[in-house]
Amino acid sequence: LVLTQVRDGVARLTLNNPDERNTMTSPMVDEIVAAMDAFEADQEVGVVVVTGAGSAFCAGANLGNLKTATRESLGKVYEGFLRIARSPLPTLAAVNGPAVGAGMNLALGCDVRIAAHRARFDTRFLQIGLHPGGGHTWMQRRIVGQQNAMAAVVFSQVLDGREAERVGLAYRAVPDDELLDAAHEFARGAATAPRELAIMTKQTIRDMADIDDHPAAVTREFDPQLWTVEQPWFEERIAALQAKISARKS
Repeated sequence: LVLTQVRDGVARLTLNNPDERNTMTSPMVDEIVAAMDAFEADQEVGVVVVTGAGSAFCAGANLGNLKTATRESLGKVYEGFLRIARSPLPTLAAVNGPAVGAGMNLALGCDVRIAAHRARFDTRFLQIGLHPGGGHTWMQRRIVGQQNAMAAVVFSQVLDGREAERVGLAYRAVPDDELLDAAHEFARGAATAPRELAIMTKQTIRDMADIDDHPAAVTREFDPQLWTVEQPWFEERIAALQAKISARKS
């Protein structure tokens, strides 16, 4: 139900149940968790790209499961996207088609989203008579602001890739057949950085949500910046940069 591969420090996690539009089930969630555990344990992995096989990204939770939902069963479905949302590694959603309900939560839980033109971001909770869950409204509001969150969640507006880019839900929209290559190249920007530095910087950006002024932000960044200048990779990369500059001058 989940395919994985690693290339150039970029791990790809592909939901692989295209006949059911990659709907999230308990067995799929187990495989997502196992894949993320493996990626995070692999020192060669610097970033994770999440996508779907076939025509859909993820068409939400299995509706049969929802009809008999309990707090426990809903929590199990949530783990499919929460496990990715809380990863210390940088994460990128390559949204290849419909991302519906819990599938939209999966995309929202990633740090960045790149969307194919044919992508569909579809909250759909209210349309099926269900209150949003899994932190959906919080993630939407935090990413796109109150008006756009209201439009998507309450007014049931569905966005394709271009519209998602316009409102800031997706960082970029690309032609359908270019999505995976574009996502891989984009992800390499994080994968080529020192792994520990990328993880630390991601946590700093998360922490900034609780910091209200510039002086506090300066203080928050002091210690990690001073720590990085003591790391061997910093000296190596500065030397390489200086050599590159010297070669250009000559």
